[in-house]
Amino acid sequence: MFVAELWLLGHWLLLLFLSLAPQRSSPLNLGNRPEVLNDGDNPSVDVLVPTCGEPLDVIERCLRGCIALDYPHVVIWLLDETNRSELQQLCMRLGCVYRSRTQHDHAKAGNLNHVLPELKGDLIAVFDADVVPVESFLRRTVSCFETSDVGLVQTPQTYMNADPIIRNLGLERWMLPDEESFYRWIEPARQGVNAVVCAGTSFVVRRKALMNVGKFETATPSEDLATGIRLTAQGWRCLFLREKLSAGLAPLTSEALVRQRCRWASGTLQTLRTGASPLKIPGLTFWQRVAYLEGILHWLNVFPQMILMIVPLAVGIFGVTPVRISSDGLLQSAGPLVIAQLLLTRWITGHSRTALLPELYRWMVLLPLFGSVFTTLLGRPKPFQVTPKTLQSKTSSSVTPKLLMGVLTLQIVALLNLLSVLFAKETGEAVALTSSSTQIAILIWSSLNTLLLVAAWRCCHDRDRDNAIPWFAWNEPVTLSGHRAKLTALSEAGAEFLFDQALPSPPPVDIQLVTQDGLSFTLHCEQATDRAWGGCWSPLSESQIDALHHLLYRRSGQWPMRRAPAEPVALLVLCQRLLKPMPRERWFHRSLIPVSRNITMRCFLSTQNG
Repeated sequence: MFVAELWLLGHWLLLLFLSLAPQRSSPLNLGNRPEVLNDGDNPSVDVLVPTCGEPLDVIERCLRGCIALDYPHVVIWLLDETNRSELQQLCMRLGCVYRSRTQHDHAKAGNLNHVLPELKGDLIAVFDADVVPVESFLRRTVSCFETSDVGLVQTPQTYMNADPIIRNLGLERWMLPDEESFYRWIEPARQGVNAVVCAGTSFVVRRKALMNVGKFETATPSEDLATGIRLTAQGWRCLFLREKLSAGLAPLTSEALVRQRCRWASGTLQTLRTGASPLKIPGLTFWQRVAYLEGILHWLNVFPQMILMIVPLAVGIFGVTPVRISSDGLLQSAGPLVIAQLLLTRWITGHSRTALLPELYRWMVLLPLFGSVFTTLLGRPKPFQVTPKTLQSKTSSSVTPKLLMGVLTLQIVALLNLLSVLFAKETGEAVALTSSSTQIAILIWSSLNTLLLVAAWRCCHDRDRDNAIPWFAWNEPVTLSGHRAKLTALSEAGAEFLFDQALPSPPPVDIQLVTQDGLSFTLHCEQATDRAWGGCWSPLSESQIDALHHLLYRRSGQWPMRRAPAEPVALLVLCQRLLKPMPRERWFHRSLIPVSRNITMRCFLSTQNG
């Protein structure tokens, strides 16, 4: 237990130390640099979109976003691993360059490297096929290449839909994705020692720098991390621009989320076996090696976490007290340390997470991640698998038995821990437990584990839904036929309205929505209650589809920097969610992502019944 605690505490203190390093290239200063001008002096950019089986509508959404980039010299390439004729036709219709290959080795890195000899641009931008950039993406990132030593600029990843943990518990307003802490705390901290991590999407790299290090790394599935390390070791500066300039799709199911984390862990650890290993690659400074190693070795945290999971079990089952805390120790040392962590976590991490609620991710993936890390260390990593971007079932809620059994196993252990503390016999070593503050500490420890595991068990049950189209919380006041209402939800599929008071008449056939730019959309009402109306768009023209995509995905400032709520409030909301079943995702029960609403809408009835 001491070694496990020491490992985790050392990991936390190292991150804290890196956070205090002076920022040589402040992310805020990078974001405030002037944008490039629309003239012939701007560097040309090739935009690469690798795809491997994503749905056609998802790829089209991405390509339309790339086409709309407000930048003068851009060529867009779709790199298809599945040789689909419909994608070739899509590229012809949209004016993009289509490429496929006959040999599909080295996964994503091989797909990207295959087209590099054809590129002529000074810079290369890479987006996963589910990611949509905002229109100003290139203007903001290219402006950071003002000096010739800048090799790569990475931007944050954010999501246009809630991941399974947030969605299955209905915590869209109360919890931020786990990745937020990486982009708002870890990446800025690593920039302080010039050790920025390439995240594989939403980045721009100088073509000369990439060719200088031998293209994208192919010896590990984490080609992004390894390539970024090679660039840094060769003396190129990798910068992090702390500005949300794109959004992609989070995993759609709990199984997909676990698979994604296991792939990240396995690929990251495999970097140690390549020439890009921070342990042996020449050219890195001491602190750069430390920063990169921390990012790789933090996946080994599953081992001490597993130890600490079963430690309380020793008290009641084996009569061994692994830790003894006196009353003075509880009040003077242990208590203040825990309280400090609860109070300071939000501040240290840039208000991206609280101390306890994000532990849901750890409990849900702990056992599968343990197995993936263990087999990778033995030299038997699992084959690379793409995170699916489509639903496998549209008829009922789904759950993966293997994943559920893993969480239930941990839950049984946690309950045994709790019961063993509550009913420990006053014999042998257990006497010390019942006669000191040790019981209080271990009781709180076991209770929190039990609560979070109950929540993790709920997260394994994916809410039923018909499709994977993202919906956004809009909350804009409107007036319909003299009645005050709010446009509450908006998506590329339709919209929903909530009225201030009940309406006696049936809903209209159509509602007309007009933006402040004069763009008009017709909504056919399909569902209604006494206070809520919802409907789907009438058939849209090409220009309307593009305008709707702009409204939903591509506006500058679209994706806000939200703050995690206070820990007590978040825990109370979590407990409330656990006491009631989550409804099927349908009309007026959507999973809604908050967005910045810097555009207004006017709505009126175009046809009425009654």
